[in-house]
Amino acid sequence: MTDKFKDKQKKHAIVWRKDNISSCDKGWQNGREYEHIIPKEIWEENLWAGIRAELNEYLEEKEVQAHTGVHNLLSSWVSCANLYFPVRIDKDFEVLMLSFLQKTVDSGIIEISQTELEFAFEGELSPSEILGEMGGNRGSGQTSPDVAFLVNTEKGEGVVLTECKYTEHSFYPCSARKIDNKKDRVNNSDPSRCMKPASGYNYKAICHQTVWGRKYWDNLEFSEYGIETLTRCPAATGGYQLFRQHSLAEGIAKSSEYDLVVSAVAFDGRNETLIRSNRTSGVSDFQTGWGKLFEGQAQFKTWTHQEWVEYVRENGDVKVVEDWLEYITNRYEY
Repeated sequence: MTDKFKDKQKKHAIVWRKDNISSCDKGWQNGREYEHIIPKEIWEENLWAGIRAELNEYLEEKEVQAHTGVHNLLSSWVSCANLYFPVRIDKDFEVLMLSFLQKTVDSGIIEISQTELEFAFEGELSPSEILGEMGGNRGSGQTSPDVAFLVNTEKGEGVVLTECKYTEHSFYPCSARKIDNKKDRVNNSDPSRCMKPASGYNYKAICHQTVWGRKYWDNLEFSEYGIETLTRCPAATGGYQLFRQHSLAEGIAKSSEYDLVVSAVAFDGRNETLIRSNRTSGVSDFQTGWGKLFEGQAQFKTWTHQEWVEYVRENGDVKVVEDWLEYITNRYEY
């Protein structure tokens, strides 16, 4: 089935690049050339000029691994940087994001103390300790939310872990259901086990991720709604990233070190395919359904990139904000 939204954005990106990218050469990705891919050596032209220098310094200083597809004009990693990295480097954007988070996430947030890309705590709250994801780093081999806002609240400290999406069709299938003889680890002997309804079935007992040492299920417990709703494991076919981030958030919340822990998704509101990507699991709309699947302390929130941009448009009036708005409007049609 053709993804009309992605196709439309691809066509727009190809038109946009003619006036904004220095080379007309096609770029390579996964062994093929594409018009919406630019040469890898000029990938920085995929970024708003206002963040290029600071972002490169940040990636080097924090030892953050950028995604391999940063030269793709449809890269969600790049769109995340373009949309949210200004919050880290510019006070006007930080003030706007603070009030936006108060409106969309929690009214008790009083300050943003840090904004981080590919975020992960160290020590006891790291993905290796909470999720059993060994050997990874920020941006590769572990659950590192695309952007995190560390905040102060009226009651203490908090963290908003945020997965960012653009044209993706889903939150991807569980890696443990794929038979891959090239991997140096035991393959799943029966992936069909994951496709049974939650009612009367124990996913944790059969989860192949536990064979690999992953501890995702240690942090999660279904609500009655989840048990009644799910027709298969929520990570099986379209919710793997949501599942991992929610487990990480709940593990952090259980430590009691943070008073507010949120697993959030920021996405393009036109992407109907993503919105409905968990429907075969019983969740017709991830915005309203995912957060009700589990009991626990972590909250689940969503907002669209359009809502963020519109909030800035209505409330920001300094030159840097106006420059950013012009870029984002032309680039993404927000």
